Amino acid sequence: MLKPQLHQSRSAQTLFLHKPFIHGSSRSTSLPIWSRPSLLNKHRNVRVGLIPSNTNAVSSSSSSSDSSSTPTTTTKTTSTTTMTTTPTTIQTAPTTPTTTTTTTIVTTEVVTEKFISVKATITVTLTVGGFLSHLGLKRGLDDITDMLGQSLLLELVSAELEPKTGLEKEKVAGFAHKSRRKEGEIIYETDFKVPVHFGEVGAVLVENEHHKEMFLKDIVLDGLPYGSVHLSCNSWVHSKYDNPEKRVFFTNKSYLPSQTPSGLVRLREEELVTLRGNGQGERKFFERIYDYDVYNDLGEPDKNLRLQRPVLGGIEFPYPRRCRTGRPQCEADSLSEKRSNKWYVPRDEAFSEVKQLTFSAKTVYSVMHALVPSLETAMADNDLGFAYFTAIDSLFNEGINLPPFKEQGILKTLLPRLVKVVASGDDVLRFVPPETMNRDKFFWFRDEEFARQTLAGMNPYSLKLVTEWPLKSELDPEIYGPPESAITKEIIEQEIRGFPTVQEVIREKKLFILDYHDLFLPYVSKVREIEGTTLYGSRTLFFLTREGTLRPLAIELTRPPMDGKPQWKQVFQPSWNATGVWLWRLAKAHVLAHDSGYHQLVSHWLRTHCVTEPYIIATNRQLSVMHPIYRLLHPHFRYTMEINALARESLINSGGIIESSFSPGKYSIELSAVAYGKEWRFDQEALPADLIRRGMAVEDPTAPHGLKLTIEDYPFANDGLLMWDAIKQWVTDYVNHYYPDSSLVQTDGELQAWWTEIKTVGHADKKDEPWWPELNTPEDLIGIITTLVWVTSGHHAAVNFGQYVYAGYFPNRPTIARTNMPTEDPSPEFWKNFLKKPEGALLQCFPSQLQATRIMAVLDILSNHSPDEEYIGEKMEAAWVEEPVIKAAFERFKGRLLVIEGIIDDRNANSELKNRNGAGVVPYELLKPFSQPGVTGMGVPYSISI
Repeated sequence: MLKPQLHQSRSAQTLFLHKPFIHGSSRSTSLPIWSRPSLLNKHRNVRVGLIPSNTNAVSSSSSSSDSSSTPTTTTKTTSTTTMTTTPTTIQTAPTTPTTTTTTTIVTTEVVTEKFISVKATITVTLTVGGFLSHLGLKRGLDDITDMLGQSLLLELVSAELEPKTGLEKEKVAGFAHKSRRKEGEIIYETDFKVPVHFGEVGAVLVENEHHKEMFLKDIVLDGLPYGSVHLSCNSWVHSKYDNPEKRVFFTNKSYLPSQTPSGLVRLREEELVTLRGNGQGERKFFERIYDYDVYNDLGEPDKNLRLQRPVLGGIEFPYPRRCRTGRPQCEADSLSEKRSNKWYVPRDEAFSEVKQLTFSAKTVYSVMHALVPSLETAMADNDLGFAYFTAIDSLFNEGINLPPFKEQGILKTLLPRLVKVVASGDDVLRFVPPETMNRDKFFWFRDEEFARQTLAGMNPYSLKLVTEWPLKSELDPEIYGPPESAITKEIIEQEIRGFPTVQEVIREKKLFILDYHDLFLPYVSKVREIEGTTLYGSRTLFFLTREGTLRPLAIELTRPPMDGKPQWKQVFQPSWNATGVWLWRLAKAHVLAHDSGYHQLVSHWLRTHCVTEPYIIATNRQLSVMHPIYRLLHPHFRYTMEINALARESLINSGGIIESSFSPGKYSIELSAVAYGKEWRFDQEALPADLIRRGMAVEDPTAPHGLKLTIEDYPFANDGLLMWDAIKQWVTDYVNHYYPDSSLVQTDGELQAWWTEIKTVGHADKKDEPWWPELNTPEDLIGIITTLVWVTSGHHAAVNFGQYVYAGYFPNRPTIARTNMPTEDPSPEFWKNFLKKPEGALLQCFPSQLQATRIMAVLDILSNHSPDEEYIGEKMEAAWVEEPVIKAAFERFKGRLLVIEGIIDDRNANSELKNRNGAGVVPYELLKPFSQPGVTGMGVPYSISI
């Protein structure tokens, strides 16, 4: 018999039952059949029956709010027939005439079912831009929606299919009403009557009835026989007026694809299809679509052809892929994408409002549009350098008087650490002295500090062991000149006390190099065409002393053949005569500018921010939110896509901060693409592999961490390996719980698709490289995940949060060198001026006042920890709490991190470790796991969030 589908319509319909009588006129009565929302909080028991003899069909309706023991009688079928009736009698008289009577017969089938009362509590976070703050007509309509108790429509989804039919069970729906408000949150509630046979709730569908999005924090279901069910949402839910599709939120329990409860299989697959999108059209701000594109939005050729930039990603400039936005192409360059004021990122990748309102990359954007014009106004000559070192000191003492800004107080809001309001009411930009400067005002002048920072500074990723001699370029000599280095064995041997030959020093692993020769040399002639900057290829050699410290030996600067002039190269050494001393200081300034550029463009941007974006895109496209690996990686991807989008908007764009402040100028990001093509390999992004690649360690099963360091007192490596081992053990415990054998890895379709997409789409230009790890065993997966977690946490922290500490006093880390060395084709007047006032030559080589103050302000922001920063191991994800084995593993991980904090403190207090302890030396704390908010020079967040 047919079942009336009472749940399908949202509007009340009317079923008319015609009730003919034996006597009298025909009438009809109506029985309302209510929509699903109308049946949410009460049951209608309907009885329809046949009264014998001349009886009309009747219906009765009763409302109730039955408890779990209340039965419900359900009408199955009604039918009307016409029949002939003959009374049954003893035939002692003439036969009674036959009487034809029309009678309504209602056939019913009674099904009794019990229900469970379930209460849902929904927490919505108050937001500045969401539905709780906006004004106008839409707000009024939303207030009415709240008053009617129809703010959110929730539908409970059973985890299992109907056992008899194999179909999905009927969803149980309810409107949530606003219940109460607490600090920063609104609580909504609703009650459900859930059939006892419903089974476990596996997901909840949510429809936002408001006209604006809302941030859904979590849903808690109470009253179910198997206990409370928690769904951690932490997601923006779009208005149904923007997108009619409901959002699906799964419970916190994780499942491999093969273990997905039958009732959730379809939703799991459809949610991934939604997140992938169709690759068409321009993305809208409320969407959550993840797709790939090349870096073709850094330039603005429609504004000025000088702002045109090449596409990064492809044969000429291999590069990782970014998130697709779908904006139209530029008119002046069809290969470039138009820029706009709104940069799409999938909605849930956006910053929390705490981060937005306290500091963020948006602050960087605001600084560029508020501070820089003020600085340009305050400084009559934007190319003017500092006349004296005391003028640099004044940035920290008196500061810079800023002209009135049209929005009063905005700079104070954006840069509370730096912008002070003086008695006159004017704003003053006054920098906070970094800890390095506080401890030793002349720290930047010392050669030993120059060398120490290669091991314990903001770029500990560049130093390499010298393994071959003589040093030789791999560039084409027809274009770049003779490949042999000008650093001869005689130069080195006169400096290496106690060792007879260079070969002996190399054999004893005592010679190290910063090598920016072959990477930078092809860009020298191009960069020198840019006004106000210059460039060399460079090599810097260091000698490992008996104390375990490094001593600089020589710097080689090279200019290729250009402008009709032959190759020029010269070696500079620490000297004991005045001219030699100042030439050495100038050569160091050039090397530091090279190292600063490489640090920002390669060690920082490329190797953390840029390469991680494809990991995030693939994770969201191929791994369901129910997947345990998705839930392991999710905290490590928090905010990265938004910070990258904002970097494209105002940091790495044409004419942006990087191009205007670093030596490679407009070729800066292009140079990072060259480094990606030549140097980047996934298998060498793991910390142990990176150290081995650079010759800074060798495998040794008997040594701690399985590695023997070439320089025992290498603060970054020593602390980093502690962090690496802790991460690897946590990942091992996690992976082994869900993948006890290799077959589960090999047959996990989502996991295999995820890794394939990372290799062949996200890093498409490297897809054919043989060094990509295989993914066949739990051990393979552990290695891959540990590398991803390290890159987003330890690696990024080591190169980011020390930026103001080490570069806040810019002579220590100049980002640009503006003049050539005095010995490169000098004019008589230039040489005369150098000899007369060498300090002036150094100051002229340093960044201009505008460049220095701009980059110092940006580095202060980038070195800052947000008040809502989530440090690795500090907070347990809700999904991990659900699984006792994972919860216990995380607690062990957190305990190990607390131990690491103590070990680092002990190391910094050890006077025998000269690279992290000494007079005026800043202790190495960049890999201490936890920190307070602000510029602290410590703390390892889960993710690349700034």
